[in-house]
Amino acid sequence: MLAELVSRGDTVVLSGAGLSTESGIPDYRGPTGRRRAGQPMTYQAFTGDAEARRRYWARSHAGWRHIAGAAPNAGHRVVAELERRGLVGGIITQNVDGLHAAAGAHQVIELHGALDRVVCLSCRARSARTELDRRLRAANPGWEAAPGRVNPDGDAVLDDERVAAFQVVGCPRCGGLLKPDVVFFGENVPRARVDECFALVAGAGLLLVLGSSLTVRSGYRFVQRAAALGVPVAIVNQGATRGDGDAVLTLDAPLGAALTGLLAELDGAASPAR
Repeated sequence: MLAELVSRGDTVVLSGAGLSTESGIPDYRGPTGRRRAGQPMTYQAFTGDAEARRRYWARSHAGWRHIAGAAPNAGHRVVAELERRGLVGGIITQNVDGLHAAAGAHQVIELHGALDRVVCLSCRARSARTELDRRLRAANPGWEAAPGRVNPDGDAVLDDERVAAFQVVGCPRCGGLLKPDVVFFGENVPRARVDECFALVAGAGLLLVLGSSLTVRSGYRFVQRAAALGVPVAIVNQGATRGDGDAVLTLDAPLGAALTGLLAELDGAASPAR
């Protein structure tokens, strides 16, 4: 049934952290996320507490290599291929890892931003994370840390001693506070970005949710909008989701295998009968 729905075209994909677990990036609430300890950094703590910022940047600096070294998996590649074939007209991703684009997808809205960019909270200048990584290495000669675990947002678990030894750098242009260009907990997604996503959903023939529990309203609102507009919703995820009651189809399965099977089914349906 999923292949039949996707074959009609005009599919909009809504992807979550579960799509990236097969690339070695753990999710928040799925099978790998249940082993995750601690709470993500909030915007309020980051902007209001210098020690919280030091802790964030030390842990993020250690974890950045893990995120930057991740490669797209079969699920990302299938989504990019469906876009190439004209069956997927847009991708809304809750992920900040950049793996949809790395797989070759073009029509991607990064709902929560991306870890490979940095923004200054004073002058709003944006720069590449690679440049910040270079500056942090220069400011912390000899500082090394072997993280025990890396969380979905690149946050690595470090001991207090390594955190205390870490030196943070400011904006090279104005000296202001630097923040990854992602939406923290307690921070709002820019309204224009949300409206762009709503417009995509309104024009969709199918909203296909991939690897999201939809626990957070940030993603679930698009399922609610689709259901209200009569746009069918299909969900592929490991485990139950908040949107299961709104879906015409749910599939509890590993994403890579499920999407590879979907592509094979579409190819089989397109092959001439012998």
